[in-house]
Amino acid sequence: MRADRLLSLMFMLHANGRMTAADLSQQLEVSERTIYRDIDALSLAGVPVYTQAGINGGIFLDEDYRISLTGLTREQVASLFVTSDVGPLADLGLQRAAEDSLLKLFAALPQSQRQAVESMRSRLYIDPHGWFHDDNIPTILPSLQQAVWEDRQVEIVYEAVGQVAKTRVLDAYSLVSKSDVWYLVARKPDGEFRNYRLSRLQSVTVLETHFQRDADFDLADYWQQARAGFQQEMARSFGRYQATLRVHPDAYWYFGSFLEGRYERLGEPDEKGWIPVTIITSGMDEAVRHILSLGNRIWVEEPEALRKVIYDRARAVVDHIETFGTQDTREAIDVDS
Repeated sequence: MRADRLLSLMFMLHANGRMTAADLSQQLEVSERTIYRDIDALSLAGVPVYTQAGINGGIFLDEDYRISLTGLTREQVASLFVTSDVGPLADLGLQRAAEDSLLKLFAALPQSQRQAVESMRSRLYIDPHGWFHDDNIPTILPSLQQAVWEDRQVEIVYEAVGQVAKTRVLDAYSLVSKSDVWYLVARKPDGEFRNYRLSRLQSVTVLETHFQRDADFDLADYWQQARAGFQQEMARSFGRYQATLRVHPDAYWYFGSFLEGRYERLGEPDEKGWIPVTIITSGMDEAVRHILSLGNRIWVEEPEALRKVIYDRARAVVDHIETFGTQDTREAIDVDS
């Protein structure tokens, strides 16, 4: 959250005096480029923050400047309290710390701003979780959290979709939570950064070896680029045949496992609990294969041509059973089932 980082930067400069961009980037876990962008943003907002080159240079606040929460606008204060759901912070064991921080900040507010906060919280709530949220925290998350915090290498056994599990040694750079799904951002021995979904990790071993973190690595920038690249790659690889479906809650897991990056939830479940989803496939044939595999747990909203093909394929299966369903084959089916 950038607003939180800007406040942290101001408090650090206020408490420590002159600091270098390198020190600030290490403390705030962002690149020096990001620090300078934040300095520009503070200057534009009227904060007297300065930079000085040279051996004794650095970044500093005007010595007479005092940070006051009354300097925050009504909207800025209210935005910090718009939701009480700390989301993935709870998975990392930081829920209590986040709640305590907001409590201390609330206590320091003037009465008028407290009223603004209460007004906002009674009118707006942001829930970061998807429907049918899985509260099971990956058991390997604490180990990865330790490795990321301490700049340690890890040895993982990772099973990518459709591939055999492989052992890898990686630099454990960062953890990212996207819609309740945790990813490890790691650097391979050749210097390439990759994302590893925690649910596909079979094991994690935190090694004693440390790695040197790239000071210019900006996690937010990296993730935005990685996400855009992934979506573009999916579009190139699988084409753009689109279908709109309704899915029974029991079958919704299928899309995250077999159509990752190629489906999107369109809204809330209907009155029967069925979930609206749109999918992108390479063509109608692939869409048909996925839909038929879910049987009566899926319904095709559109296109109508796809719905007709599904009906014809299902009808053909029934006809096949009725045509060849002799007593012997029925007995064989009963035994096999």
